[in-house]
Amino acid sequence: MVSLVQRPVAGRNLSLETGRLAQQANGSVLVRYGDTVVLVTVCAASETVGGMDFVPLTVDYEEKLYAAGKIPGSFIRREGRPSEDATLVARLVDRCLRPLLSKRFGRETQVVATVLSADKENNPDTCALVGASAALSISEIPFAGPVSAVHVGYIDGQLVLNPGMAAMADSRLNIVVGSTRDAVVMVEAGASEITEETMLEAIQFGHKANLDIIALQDEFQAKCGRSKLAVTPYEPPADLVAAVSDALAAKLRSALEEPDKAARAAALDGIRAQVTTAWAEKYPDEEVVYVYESQLRKHVRRHILRTRQHVDGRRYDEIRPITTEVGVLPCTHGSGLFTRGQTQALTITTLGSERQEQLLDGLGLAETKRFMHHYNFPPFSTGEVRRLRMPGRREIGHGALVERAISPVLPSEEEFPYTVRLVSEILSSNGSSSMASVCGSTLSLMDAGVPIKAPVAGIAMGVINGDDGAYVVLTDIEGMEDALGDMDFKVAGTAKGITALQLDIKMVGIAPRILGEAMVQAHDARLFILAKMAETIGQSRAELSPYAPRVLELKIDIEKIGALIGPGGRNIRAIIEETKTTIDVKNDGRVMIGSPSEEATRKAVKMVEDLTREAKIGEVYTGKVTRVFDFGAMVEILPGKEGLVHISELADHRVPTVQDEVQVGDEVTVKVIEIDSLGRINLSRRAAFAGASDSSESRRSGPPSSRPPRQGPPSRPPHPRPQDRPRGFSGHDS
Repeated sequence: MVSLVQRPVAGRNLSLETGRLAQQANGSVLVRYGDTVVLVTVCAASETVGGMDFVPLTVDYEEKLYAAGKIPGSFIRREGRPSEDATLVARLVDRCLRPLLSKRFGRETQVVATVLSADKENNPDTCALVGASAALSISEIPFAGPVSAVHVGYIDGQLVLNPGMAAMADSRLNIVVGSTRDAVVMVEAGASEITEETMLEAIQFGHKANLDIIALQDEFQAKCGRSKLAVTPYEPPADLVAAVSDALAAKLRSALEEPDKAARAAALDGIRAQVTTAWAEKYPDEEVVYVYESQLRKHVRRHILRTRQHVDGRRYDEIRPITTEVGVLPCTHGSGLFTRGQTQALTITTLGSERQEQLLDGLGLAETKRFMHHYNFPPFSTGEVRRLRMPGRREIGHGALVERAISPVLPSEEEFPYTVRLVSEILSSNGSSSMASVCGSTLSLMDAGVPIKAPVAGIAMGVINGDDGAYVVLTDIEGMEDALGDMDFKVAGTAKGITALQLDIKMVGIAPRILGEAMVQAHDARLFILAKMAETIGQSRAELSPYAPRVLELKIDIEKIGALIGPGGRNIRAIIEETKTTIDVKNDGRVMIGSPSEEATRKAVKMVEDLTREAKIGEVYTGKVTRVFDFGAMVEILPGKEGLVHISELADHRVPTVQDEVQVGDEVTVKVIEIDSLGRINLSRRAAFAGASDSSESRRSGPPSSRPPRQGPPSRPPHPRPQDRPRGFSGHDS
C-alpha cells in the first residue's frame, strides 16, 4: 500500500512516500524536494552482534551520476569509490542518527541513501537525512526520533532557509542544522567571518524550521508506521557496580593526576585489570568491562562537575601549552608546526598551476577545486600499531572541516593564480587534532607567502552535564574528555568572526544556551591562540619560496586564443617545450604562465605576447626573411605573422634583384607602412633606415642586414599590384 504525505518547505514541496519502491527493506522512503529525489532504505540484521555499549550502524550515501544527466568520467564509466562529498554526507547522516539509536538494540543496522534525481537547486544531503529518519520512524527499529536537517544561508544580511545551491554561492554562511523536536543534535557550518551572535541565531532559526519537517514525519509515522521491537534495558549486578565504584573512588584521582596521556591510560588499565581479575570467576569479562567503563564515565564526569577542572587539572577555560614553528622543512613551499599539549600537527603547503586543480565528478555545481586540504592520521600519533590504509571517513571529514575554515581567507584566483594544496600530518594526538590542523595550516600558508586575508585558529569545546541540571563547558578538550563527555564542538575563525563550525553530541540534544556559552569561550580561546601564533609569524611572507613556481598572468584578446593555441595545440606546446613552463588559457583571455624559474617564465611571457600581438602601422620590427620573390621578400615580424617588403622598399637605392639585397634566413629590420582592408601588411626596410638615422625608437634592436645599403632612388611605388603577389597569397599570416 502506497502512503504519501507532503507540505511546502521554503516555498518548495517536500514529500515522503513509501510502499512503491524497495518493499523488502525494514523501512523505505522516497523523498522528493523540488525535482531532487532520494530513495532511503533501512535494514536491520536478525541477530544481535557487537558489544554492550555500541551502535552497529552503517550509513552509505550513493551519488548516481545519471541523477544529473552525467556519465562518470572514470575509465570504466561507472560509479566507483564514493566521492569526498558523498563521504561527508554519509558522515552527516550518521552523526544525526547515532545518538538516537539504542545501544541495547545490538543488531547491525544499515541506512542506504541513493540519489535518483538531482536538480542542482535543492541539496540532496538534507533529503537523505530526512528520508533516513522517516524510514527508521516507520520501521520496527527502536528510534528516538524523528530528526530533521535544513540548510541556512545568510544573504544580504538576512537568514534564508534552504537557499538554492546557486544562491548559496553568494551567502556568507552555509550551515546545516540537525535537530529533534526538543534540541539540536548536529551542526556543520562554513562561514565568512560570521559573529557568534549571528551563528547562534542561525542555529535557532534552523531548529525552528526543522519542527515543521518533524511534524510531517509524525504524520507519516501515524499513517504507515509499524510497532517497534522491544529493547530490554540492561541492569548490571549491584555487587559488581559497588565494587568497581569503590575501586575507582580509591585510585582514580591519582590516575588522573598523571599529566602524560600514556601514563594516565596505563594507570587506568591497571585499575581495570584489577577489577576484571577480581570478578572473572563470577561475571564474564565483557560484563565487567562494561560496568567498569560506565562507572569510569560517571566518576570522571562527577569529578569535572565538582572541581570545574579538566581531568589534567587545568581550569575549565584554560588552554594547554602552545608552541609554534614555521619553515620547518627546507625544500617545501611552506611548512608550519603547531603543538598544543600532546597534540601536534605539521602542515605543508604546495603551490601549483591552475591546471593542477582537482577535477570533481559529482552532483554539485562545481567541476574543479583550486584549494585542497588533506588530513593524515598515522597510527604512531596515538602510540598504536595498525596497518597504514587509505584515508577513511574520519580523515576525509577532518580534512574537509579544515578546508572550510581556511577557504574564506584565501586570496581570489585573480589575486593569486595558484592551485593550493595543504597536507596536515598528525604527529601526536590527544584531542582536537583537526583544530590543530587549522592552526598549522595558517602558519604554513603564511610561511609560503600566500597572501591570506587574516590568520585562522581553531579550538574544540566540550560539555559535561549533571543529573541535576548543572553543567560545565570545557575549553580545549583532550581525548578522554571527548570520549566521556557529551559534546565535541569545534569552532574555527579569525579575530573578526567564525569561518567553520562542527557540533557532535553523544546525548539526545543540547540546549541553545549551552551552545551560546561555548561559542563565547571559544572566541576568547581563539584570540589567545592567534596571539601565540603571531609571536612566530604575524603575516604572510613577502616572497614565495625559491622552490615554489612563479606564476605570471597576462591578458590577450579573446580572438587571439586560437592563434596562441595553434592548430592541434601546436603553438602552445612549442612554447611549453621550449621554456619548460606550464601555461593555462582561460576563455576570458587570461593566460597564466608558471615555472620555478623566473627567467623561463619571462621567456614564455614574451613568446605569448609575440604570438598574440598585432602589428601596428609605424612600428619597427626585426624579423627573418621567409620567402623571396622577384618583386619582393616576405618577412616574419611576429610569430606566425608575415609582411611583404616590396623590392622598391628593400633599400634607399635601386635594387636590381631581391636576391642582391636579402636571402631566405636573413634577419632584417623593417617598418610597417600599411595594413590594408584584408589585413595584409606592407613593410619597408628603406623607411626603417630613415627612422634609424633620425634616432627614432624601435620595438626591437638588431642589425638591418649584413649587407651595407647602397644609395639610389626607388624605382617602384611601395604597394605591389595584385598580380605581383605570389599565387594563392591572400594575407600575411603563415
